Amino acid sequence: MEFVNKEYLLLLLLLIPYVLWYLLYRKKSEPTMQMSDTNAYRYAPKSLRQRLVWLPDVLRIITFVLVVICLARPQTHNSWGKRTTEGIDIMLAMDVSTSMLAQDLKPNRIEAAKSVATEFISGRPDDNIGLTIFAGEAFTQCPMTTDHTSLLNLLQNVRTDIAARGLIEDGTAVGMGLANAVSRLKDSKTKSKVVILLTDGSNNMGDISPLTAAQIAKSLNIRVYTIAVGTKGVAPYPMQVGGSIQYVNVKADVDTQTLSQIAL
Repeated sequence: MEFVNKEYLLLLLLLIPYVLWYLLYRKKSEPTMQMSDTNAYRYAPKSLRQRLVWLPDVLRIITFVLVVICLARPQTHNSWGKRTTEGIDIMLAMDVSTSMLAQDLKPNRIEAAKSVATEFISGRPDDNIGLTIFAGEAFTQCPMTTDHTSLLNLLQNVRTDIAARGLIEDGTAVGMGLANAVSRLKDSKTKSKVVILLTDGSNNMGDISPLTAAQIAKSLNIRVYTIAVGTKGVAPYPMQVGGSIQYVNVKADVDTQTLSQIAL
């Protein structure tokens, strides 16, 4: 902050004699009464008016200070500068099917995938990044943006219960998720366009196969990277049994072969 008329701040020096007058002479001018013994009044309760007797003088001082500051015209200014960065356009395509609740990764697959995505976004401050989520169908959770704070908030709110509650069809439509992300990048003017696909299962839903979506991406000069979320074998999975949640070991499998073909 700076002041246009700094010389007006010198008026604040007038407060010094005012405060001295208040402390030295004002007290002498207050009415007094001589009494032989004041012990009887030592513990007498004070009224609100007595407690706030100093308030008018304090308000006068504050008013005077504010008037002087207004006369000095305080101002702030922003320093604008140009910075050129060469970022890329990226779409994250994340699987949110109910199978992502399996706990072969801790605490579960969906949280592990979100952790990886969060770390990736935080490390790319200059890139334009968006988010597509898919289960049996796909939709855009966040269009590409450089406002990574908002993107991370939307990412943290991603849940698998949207499929469990029937808001979208459950399943793993890898091709649809990839195609949705590609559609967001097809009109991009940047030189580098990337889709990062995070999924835990084999494609079993949707009208577009993963390899077809990958070919579309390749024709549009869009690079696709895949991340397999999960391990092969058996994994604990939460299931509703008799009104309570119980964890049952189920077969866990990831179609790494298809994911490798998509990323070529």
